[in-house]
Amino acid sequence: MLPLDLKSFITELLSLLDVVTDSIEVKTGHRTLVVVASSDSARLIGQGGEHLRSLNMVARRLVEAKHGEEAANFLIDVNGYHESQMEKVRAGARMLAQRARLFKHDVELEPMSAYERLVVHELFAEDPEIKTESAGEGKFRHIVLKYKDSALAS
Repeated sequence: MLPLDLKSFITELLSLLDVVTDSIEVKTGHRTLVVVASSDSARLIGQGGEHLRSLNMVARRLVEAKHGEEAANFLIDVNGYHESQMEKVRAGARMLAQRARLFKHDVELEPMSAYERLVVHELFAEDPEIKTESAGEGKFRHIVLKYKDSALAS
């Protein structure tokens, strides 16, 4: 089996969907990101990012079926939409963490996707005062920001 050329794969997938792209760039690092620039972004992103979530799911399933689960660890972002959404999630979590610190009390976030939860867990991984835990089931799964009293944690 040939190794996966992610750029070619996404180019072909979007071509089959009759989507016009200006550029496709693969960025590796902490997470593999496929950055797509397209004038067709409204079609690709959809209302509230619904099409983009579906595109990511289908693309990862196709890659997983042919190249294994490890190769399917990537994310497609169109015109920076996904990253701007994740920054909104981070900003909201930071604000609620301030509330947890101020009132020294646990704060529950709204239900969110697995990826959004991962982003929030990573955001507070090194925080000495806030611990994150996932709670709930299915579409109601969310994060609880737990205040850690520094004196008790020592």
